[in-house]
Amino acid sequence: MDVDSGADGSVPEVPMVLIGNSSDVGWKYGKYCDPFNKSKVKCDFCGHISTGGIYRFKKHIVGVDNVVSSCKKATPEAKEACKKALEKVTATKGIKRQHEQDLRDDVHISSSVGEGVSNSEPNKVGPMDKFVRPIDGKSSKEEALRQLSMNEALFKERVHQASQYVARWVYTHAIPFNALDNDEFKQMCEAIGKFGPGYEPPSQFDLREKLLTEEYARTKSLLDDREAQKNKLGCTIMTDAWTDMKRRSIMNVCMHCSGGTSFLKSKETSDVSHTGEVIFELVDKSIEEVGAEHVMQVCTDNASNNMAAKKLLLEKRPKIFWTSCATHTINLMLQGIGNIKRFKSIVDQAQKVTIFIYAHHKTLAYMRKCTKRRDIIRPGVTRFASNFLTLQSLAEKRDALRGMVVDRAWEEMPIVKTKKGKDATATLMDANFWKGVTLCLKVFEPLFCLLRLVDGDVKPSMPWLYGEMLKAKTKIKEAFGNNEKNYRETIAIIDKKLKGRLDSPLHKTAYLLNPHYTYANKEIFDDSSMTVALMRCAEQYFGDDEISLKKMINEEWLLYENMEGPFKKNLASSWERADYNPGKNK
Repeated sequence: MDVDSGADGSVPEVPMVLIGNSSDVGWKYGKYCDPFNKSKVKCDFCGHISTGGIYRFKKHIVGVDNVVSSCKKATPEAKEACKKALEKVTATKGIKRQHEQDLRDDVHISSSVGEGVSNSEPNKVGPMDKFVRPIDGKSSKEEALRQLSMNEALFKERVHQASQYVARWVYTHAIPFNALDNDEFKQMCEAIGKFGPGYEPPSQFDLREKLLTEEYARTKSLLDDREAQKNKLGCTIMTDAWTDMKRRSIMNVCMHCSGGTSFLKSKETSDVSHTGEVIFELVDKSIEEVGAEHVMQVCTDNASNNMAAKKLLLEKRPKIFWTSCATHTINLMLQGIGNIKRFKSIVDQAQKVTIFIYAHHKTLAYMRKCTKRRDIIRPGVTRFASNFLTLQSLAEKRDALRGMVVDRAWEEMPIVKTKKGKDATATLMDANFWKGVTLCLKVFEPLFCLLRLVDGDVKPSMPWLYGEMLKAKTKIKEAFGNNEKNYRETIAIIDKKLKGRLDSPLHKTAYLLNPHYTYANKEIFDDSSMTVALMRCAEQYFGDDEISLKKMINEEWLLYENMEGPFKKNLASSWERADYNPGKNK
């Protein structure tokens, strides 16, 4: 692509794609008529132009609304896909409306009756008030409609005026915009509205003292359900050390159960070394406070001092498992693979390109024009995740970036003629670089999906971790064409970090007891290493309780393995056919 610069030296406009950026199914069957008017969408079947955006266009495809003309040439598949999309939007809106109504209903302001105080509630303004204001019954139909229209306009103006005060407070005190989506903010607005005029906000003293104490008690009462879950199914103790902005060393202790994660305590450890003994004492006290009979495992990162604490804990409490943090372990895998020469050179080249583009406002502005204002850099939770996301972003914009560097406007920029500029241009035009990016993504993506699985809060990851790790290793081998010479070093790094961390008897037992894997592949039951892991895990869990141990091995295990008893039901065996994607929608 060769684009001449304007007469005034300005950067020329790059033609825009006529497809929306979203993954909405409607874009399979239509496109923009005008890139500068996003409300007009043209149908690929009949050529009709819808003027209400992609939502109204999907109604045109389905033909469910008398207000929107229906498409006579749409295929049944297109109609069914758009119909499902419309139903999903309707259901989502209904759930949101019900949730907001529940929030309003949860707000209770008692009316006080006393001397000089009216017991009448303030006038309530709701969504229907704009339609049900009193209208003179003697007026004509035209006058009544005109009055109703005026009421609606006045209602909108009142809402706008109230919103101005909210916006002013947000702007003045730099409140994040997403704070307004918070349920507590919506309930606050509802409470003030129900109170009526004359409400005085709490003082700073009240916020520090009485109200804080009351909110602490309320929050603590909300944890009663988690307490019940802990008593029923057990819990995990988690520790983490960090340094705050004042360089103070702090250790946090949290408890996780099926109901969620709860903060237990925080201790400043600036004046002591983080030895295994110190960590052990902190964890052991937390176990005593929670109740040793309820603690199933302790989870920490893989630092040597934590491993020393692990040995001390197992000596005192042999029934409690000590598990390495999966997120930390997978990050170590990504770090090790990223340091392999063939991958490190690609990552370094990508970093140099992005640094050059973002270091100069002209190159950055032109890059954004060529990529439809989409940035290359995508920050992640960790440095290694950021590298993967940046490589993924580069690959998505490959054609736009390659076209950018051959434009005359790019070549005539003085900064591009420097050594760094020439190197960046050469990198983006190098076919080997893009092949390397593709290989990096194929190798990193399975581990990155696994990282999203273990670092998410959607579902417990333990039953899936070992099985998905085996799948990730298979995909990485396939990325190298199943050539052992090519994948040997990468797989060796994964196995080294995996050993003793994510392949413990507990991880293998969770894998063995997940019918998603075992019922789909019965050969897993014949793996002696899995059976040994199950036995070791059961012996540690049951301890001296030989009766329960024998019952599990001789009765319950055989029922599970042979799909008998409760495991014969369709609900259990259906896991064999389940299609599980660990990185989806996270």
